[in-house]
Amino acid sequence: MNAKDLTLNIAVNLGRLGRWVDEGKTSRVAIFLEETEFYLTNLEKVEKNTRFQRTFEAFKISFLALKNNHVYDQNWAEEALTWANILQHRAKLA
Repeated sequence: MNAKDLTLNIAVNLGRLGRWVDEGKTSRVAIFLEETEFYLTNLEKVEKNTRFQRTFEAFKISFLALKNNHVYDQNWAEEALTWANILQHRAKLA
């Protein structure tokens, strides 16, 4: 997969996670966080456009915080949905 596809996969997963957490459906959060981390690891290995690099670095920090925060509340959902939106729009630069 290329950087754009991996970025879009991450965005889709974050959108799902944000919606599920917002609805209080957290049983599958760990599974999708693991899958998202897999995509992130692969994204680190592929060639990316330099214009995408700042977004990518900022996302890695936020994702680590989301992954380690097991309080699935409104703030968690909002953070996930915000990054889903950002990455969806920035994927074309990846």
